[in-house]
Amino acid sequence: MNNRNKAALHDNSLINTSESYEVEYWANKFGVRPERLKTAVRAVGNSAAAVAKFLNNK
Repeated sequence: MNNRNKAALHDNSLINTSESYEVEYWANKFGVRPERLKTAVRAVGNSAAAVAKFLNNK
């Protein structure tokens, strides 16, 4: 299985920054650079909802 197939299997509520395909997926979804996504996860945790709220407020 390649990484693109793994991306389809991710948990829609959590962001795993240890997996590059998840970082790529979520960064694209939120329209931010991977570094910005990782900063948001460090700030509010790995909940996709919390990260979305954080990114929308900045």
